[in-house]
Amino acid sequence: MTENNENVTAKSKYNKEELEEFRLIILEKLAKARVDLVLLTEAYTNNNEHDTNDTSPTFKVLEEGYSVLSKEENSRLAARQQKFITNLENALIRIENGTYGICRATGKLISKERLRSVPHATLSIEAKLQQNPQRR
Repeated sequence: MTENNENVTAKSKYNKEELEEFRLIILEKLAKARVDLVLLTEAYTNNNEHDTNDTSPTFKVLEEGYSVLSKEENSRLAARQQKFITNLENALIRIENGTYGICRATGKLISKERLRSVPHATLSIEAKLQQNPQRR
């Protein structure tokens, strides 16, 4: 079945089969994101560190500085990953309550292509461009 723009604008909601497709995409991304979050968290908390940093008699300042910088970056990435997970979980809630795929600015359906790429999207491309005109 091909989909044209008229079909998208005439439709107010996605059907159960379409929502199930999006739900599976979200669950797959959510599982990967959770694994990534664990890896990032371990990287900045040193949970799996079994080296000699604590027992070494000499510390090199540059190496220590790099280590701190790396941990800070991993911490920022972990925070961003947690936000992504929350957004995916919220998308699952929107599927359950029937508001998934509806642009919060225009009230129109967000294109399937956009939702396949960014399944947690709450704005259509049209609304996103209006929000940030410099992105054009």
